[in-house]
Amino acid sequence: MTRTAGPGNLKGMVSLETVIVPPPEPGHILDFEALFGRRGPVEMEIGSGKGGFLLRQARAHPERDYFGVEWANKYFRYAADRMVRWGVPNVRLMRTDARHLMLHHVPPASLDALHVYHPDPWPKKRHHKRRLFQPEFVEAAVRALRPGARWAIQTDDLAYFQIIRELTAARPELSPTDFDDPQYGTVGERTETNFEIKYLREGRTIYRLAYRRQ
Repeated sequence: MTRTAGPGNLKGMVSLETVIVPPPEPGHILDFEALFGRRGPVEMEIGSGKGGFLLRQARAHPERDYFGVEWANKYFRYAADRMVRWGVPNVRLMRTDARHLMLHHVPPASLDALHVYHPDPWPKKRHHKRRLFQPEFVEAAVRALRPGARWAIQTDDLAYFQIIRELTAARPELSPTDFDDPQYGTVGERTETNFEIKYLREGRTIYRLAYRRQ
């Protein structure tokens, strides 16, 4: 399936073959310039779900490139098809384990923004080791951010939020900043991701953090 990019986006054709990128081979470091065919600001979303946030941001900011990582295959496929249907050329999607990717394949100082909204809290104690937010992940994520880059985090799980806040606040390279930033897709403390919409309808409390990389 192929569609010409719409007005305001880069010229060219958008297909599943261009949107979907395979996980890197062992020892290989991602080259975002090669993935997008140009050098520009790169924003990464971990847990991109159905792609609503990426789609909205990519259409609003054609000068930026958006890299989404999603493990659930049905959401990953839905998001990829969505990008093709809208003819969005500045999004790439990868189905892989985000923690492994960040630890071993994302180059230092390569991201202008990192979005992590509603990571799986794995509430059972025996599953805590599966959580995304571990000290080694936070260290790798900080390393991947350029100076001045933004990191926004959102969850509906208070216990997990407290752990996330403790881990991130311990990094001297990160300075707290306002969660609201329309340039990065948050207005009125809303990101409008599918999970956020669902959880707010259910009356859940949403916990949010944002940082700037020193």
